[in-house]
Amino acid sequence: MDEIKIGSNRSFGLVFFVVFLLISLYPLLKGSDLRIWSLLVSFIFLALGLINSNLITPLNKLWFKFGLLIGKVISPLIMGFIFFVVVTPIGIIMRLIRKDLLNLKYNKKKSYWIEKNGPKSKMKNLF
Repeated sequence: MDEIKIGSNRSFGLVFFVVFLLISLYPLLKGSDLRIWSLLVSFIFLALGLINSNLITPLNKLWFKFGLLIGKVISPLIMGFIFFVVVTPIGIIMRLIRKDLLNLKYNKKKSYWIEKNGPKSKMKNLF
């Protein structure tokens, strides 16, 4: 299995600079005061990200592991949601209108082989 490589400290620092900067500026939209603590944290991340410091490597690894954990939890939830919201109603509707798209109903014939009518191949003018 291929080893998954974490992102660079530079990109991690710059992304968290933007995140904490937005957190610090958000109260201004509602007429409140600037969040100074978030502004300071954002500039710390900017400085550490620009110099590509090894001080944020543990945070980068922790964030990466958190992302893997969220992926393991959220992916099955989303797939289950899609299954029960999309696939299950389609199956119920197909049963109600008695549609057998896969031809799975029991057949009393000797074989389930479907005879093909028409040409053997339709690959005449491919290009």
